[in-house]
Amino acid sequence: MHLHSLAFKNFRRLKDTRIDFAQDLTIFVGANNSGKTSATHAIELFLSGGKDKFTVHDFSAGCWADFEKFTAECATDAKIEFPSISLDIWFSVDEDNLYRVVDLLPRSAWEGSLVGIRIEFATKDASQTLANFREKFAEVVKFAKTKEKDGQDYKPWPRNMRDYLSKELKNEYVLRYFILDEAQLKAETANASYVPKEIISDADRSGHTIINSLIKVDFLSAQRHLSDGNAQARTEDLSKRLSRFYARNQKKQEDDHNALGALALSEAQLTKHLADVFRDTFKSLRKLGYPGLANPNLEIRAALKLERLMGDQQAKVHYLLEEANAEGEALALPDSYNGLGFKNLIYMGVELLDLHSAWSTTEEGEEDKRPPIHLIFIEEPEAHMHAQLQQAFVRKLTDLIPSTGDDEYVTQFVITTHSPHILYERGFAPIRYFRRSLDTGVKQSSAVFNLSVFYDQNKSDRSFLQRYMKLTHCDLFFADAAILVEGNVERLVLPLMIAHGAERLGSAYLSILEVSGAFAFRFRKLIEFLGLTTLIVTDLDSVHPTLPKKGSTLKEAGADVKAIADIEEEDEDEDEDDDDDNGSDLEGEKKPKPRSKCPANTPGAVTANQTLLQWLPGKSLVDELLSASVEDRLQAPTAAGGAHVMVTYQCPVRVTWGSDTIDLKSRTLEEAFAYENLDWCQKKEHREVGLRWAKSSAMSLEELAAKIHNRVKGENFKKTDFALGLLASSDANWVVPTYIQKGLDWLIQHVAIGDDLIEHTSAKLKSAPDKALSKIEVTR
Repeated sequence: MHLHSLAFKNFRRLKDTRIDFAQDLTIFVGANNSGKTSATHAIELFLSGGKDKFTVHDFSAGCWADFEKFTAECATDAKIEFPSISLDIWFSVDEDNLYRVVDLLPRSAWEGSLVGIRIEFATKDASQTLANFREKFAEVVKFAKTKEKDGQDYKPWPRNMRDYLSKELKNEYVLRYFILDEAQLKAETANASYVPKEIISDADRSGHTIINSLIKVDFLSAQRHLSDGNAQARTEDLSKRLSRFYARNQKKQEDDHNALGALALSEAQLTKHLADVFRDTFKSLRKLGYPGLANPNLEIRAALKLERLMGDQQAKVHYLLEEANAEGEALALPDSYNGLGFKNLIYMGVELLDLHSAWSTTEEGEEDKRPPIHLIFIEEPEAHMHAQLQQAFVRKLTDLIPSTGDDEYVTQFVITTHSPHILYERGFAPIRYFRRSLDTGVKQSSAVFNLSVFYDQNKSDRSFLQRYMKLTHCDLFFADAAILVEGNVERLVLPLMIAHGAERLGSAYLSILEVSGAFAFRFRKLIEFLGLTTLIVTDLDSVHPTLPKKGSTLKEAGADVKAIADIEEEDEDEDEDDDDDNGSDLEGEKKPKPRSKCPANTPGAVTANQTLLQWLPGKSLVDELLSASVEDRLQAPTAAGGAHVMVTYQCPVRVTWGSDTIDLKSRTLEEAFAYENLDWCQKKEHREVGLRWAKSSAMSLEELAAKIHNRVKGENFKKTDFALGLLASSDANWVVPTYIQKGLDWLIQHVAIGDDLIEHTSAKLKSAPDKALSKIEVTR
């Protein structure tokens, strides 16, 4: 038996949200303010059974207008329904545990595996609530009339129904419990008139009692204060935590005389006693990887002072630097001298063991009162811990406390985290991704996506994606939007280009992933599943077409083009080789090899970029790609799901050099940057970017463009040096390549940074609409 899922309605950002739970470990991830904390708070509020802890701000913002429509003058003959908050709890139950959930079976002929209970926070009597509000509001009206002649603008409480409930919510609302029938709630068999059966409380069995008999929930907060005792009174150091653990787990004393007698023993004897008590605890901590090869062991040493007999701390943790020997006692330091990372690890380990002990230990004769399910929330375990320690913790968590014991009692863990390292260790299956809606204002809400569904449905790509995430440590699940870039060069320079041409995007949380055009399309299903706004910045990658088969068209011949591997970087030539064309003629007399690189203006050229072929725009001929409409390069979500996606690649630009003005087509970022910053690149102080020719002033534009193309595609061109040279330059008088600027302008529209920004960007785009051919004047 285990917790199967939770369904929330009208609680903060969780307007209508369902979360499925794994049997062992579930991981909540998502951008900041996406609803992870709301979910844990909702569980804590509903399962505590205390209605007084709710406030009117716990209702989803979309409910506020529903409250305010109940005015002093509204009609009362219609049915009155105030907004309510609810939590549906579903348990997966096997036959051996049916006796535990008899109270929740919806009917005597029930057959299934899920039983559910709904906890609803709703009005006791809606009509009476409205009447009470009107009575209070009438007093306000009388007061307002007496103050009109004074010219006072003060409006006393309650100004409206929501204002009334801000003070009277605990008197007007109650918690109700209902038995749910899975068959009635399934989409294919849903009954519109179905009303769950309410659990009527009696002296022995109430809805709250039933819940408590099935599940115990504990929370390990992120606010773990781990500094030494010199800090403020609220400081929570490790020694205090272990002292409480000792108080819970020590053998019970028959009377107080034993405790007084223990005080008379030497500290050495008491230290030995403490070592016996904590031996198993410290042994369990080894499962979390502490101590490691170079970390000291733990020891509890007595610190008895008569004046602190009734104090809260009589023992302190010490770290053994050297074991005791015949020549002297052991060398040790107090717990404050160890790092916060290991201190946090030990603290969490002890706390988890303590929570598990409190749940699993029962008094004699009360074994049946132990809830069969223990749910433990661990918030942000990564605090103060480096990447390897984070991974060790999540890897060994279920070793420390096995999720299922021999007695069929179940411990389920939920981790909320912002650490990609924890995600890499566990893969996709346990991830529950919280995604904020694209709505702004009071309509803001969140949805939760079960990555185990994606894992099961995408066997072909899941291994690649998981391996990629482990190798690159991407933070896709925590971002407002993703940018998929072609290679290392784009990854290095894109943040600089964002600061240079789209500064407002600096307020957004962007995940820049280096995936290349050959593999970006393999992220398609994941991005669409997550609904994550994504910009793809890729290269045109023009190549000579393959020889067409007999009876096939040129377009068909290019459809199976495979991505060409990145050019291997070799040592750059010295400065005197600035005019070297890397051993190739302008075009050469030899017949080009199929799928070899070629200028983008080559007749019949096709793309080697698999993203452009298999995703957007889904075309192979370079001429078709260059003439593709804006709509061809965009993807929008549908009612069934998906995400806003745009692909952007090099486009023709009009360049002027001396007396020459022509339209140039580039195939890579380096070419595009060189063409649109021709004068900047040819300055001697910018030779580090690798795009300068000493005699460029004597060249025609066509000749210079050809040399740029040949150098960039050559084996001796160092792409990384181009990026580093641009980063190192103090001269910022360059422009972002047009195709990248277009993509950044589009991204601004879809990342919620602020209404003023969206309006500014929309106006900018309207004044300069996107066109297939961008005419940019680059003058010398």
